[in-house]
Amino acid sequence: MSIPNTRAMKQRPVHPGAMLREDFLPDFTLTVIGAAEALGVSRQSINELLRERRAVSPEMALRLAKLFGNTPEFWLNAQRAVDLWEATQSIKAEMARIKPLRVA
Repeated sequence: MSIPNTRAMKQRPVHPGAMLREDFLPDFTLTVIGAAEALGVSRQSINELLRERRAVSPEMALRLAKLFGNTPEFWLNAQRAVDLWEATQSIKAEMARIKPLRVA
């Protein structure tokens, strides 16, 4: 048996790139170049992530977790929240037509 989630999110969750840009890079005094070198990825990859034009992949989540001392799940959960919110917004009309099943 599951518990239904009846509350819809009204605001887009914070993108992991924004968290990286606003919280992590300044706290660790990292630049885009420094972060790219530390993570072993291109500057373009970091720049696109910071501009919220790229999603955090499982591989990037592993790299970020290792660098900042947290977990890959932290980064993937943040990305998942954004992805689900965007998907909900894009199919909102179709979702309204779906009626939940009831156990007989």
